Amino acid sequence: MDIAGTLARLRKKHGIMQTAVAEYLAEHTGKVVTKKAVSHWERGETLPSIPQFLLLCDLYQVEDIRFEFAGIESKHITRLNRIGKDRVNEYATMLARNPLFCEQSEAQRRPQTMKLFDLPVSAGTGLFLDSDTYEEIEVDESVPEGADFALRISGDSMTPRYIDRQIVFIHQQEQVELGEIGIFVLNEESYCKKLGQGKLISINTQYDPIAIHEYDSFTVLGKVVG
Repeated sequence: MDIAGTLARLRKKHGIMQTAVAEYLAEHTGKVVTKKAVSHWERGETLPSIPQFLLLCDLYQVEDIRFEFAGIESKHITRLNRIGKDRVNEYATMLARNPLFCEQSEAQRRPQTMKLFDLPVSAGTGLFLDSDTYEEIEVDESVPEGADFALRISGDSMTPRYIDRQIVFIHQQEQVELGEIGIFVLNEESYCKKLGQGKLISINTQYDPIAIHEYDSFTVLGKVVG
C-alpha cells in the first residue's frame, strides 16, 4: 500500500500545490499545517493523522479509499457505474454509523461482570436486601446501558412484566419518577414495585398497593432499566 506515492499522485492529478494543501488542512482542522509536513507525507517520512487523511481524500475527490490506496475493489463493485458506486458508498457509510454492523474489538466483546444479589428482592412479600450477599455474573452488550447491579425477583406481584426468579438490571439512583419501576426499601423490607403517589404499586392487580406514610423509613435503591 503506497500511501505516500498515492497522495503525491492525487495532488498532482488535481493540480494543487503543497502550500494550498497545507492551507486547506489548517482551515478545516484549526491547527497549523505546513508545506513541509505535506512534503514529508508524500515522501513517506511521516503520515497524516486520520482526520487529515480523510480531509485529503475529500480534497482529492477520493470516492473509494480502499481501491485508491490499496487497489482493492469488490468484483461486484467493478460492474457498477458511477451512480451505483455512489449508492454503495452511501449505504456503507450508513451501516458504519450503526454498531450492530461494525466489528468490535476483543475488549468490547469480552464479557464483563456485575453483582447479582442472591437474596431476592421480593416482588410479593418484601424480603430485606442484604447488600453484602451477592455473586458475580458475566454480562455482555445485551445488558441495558446504565445498569449498575442485578437482582433476582421473587414472587408474582409484578407479572406479567417480571416473573418469579427473573433477573432484572438496576441503575443505582436515589429517586425515581412517579410511574417508574424501582427497587425500594420500606421499613427494612425491599420491594420491586411501581412508584405511585404515596404508595408502591404491583402490576399484578391481585396485590393491593402498599401505602407509604410520613413516619415510614423509605429508601430508593434504584430504577429498573431492564
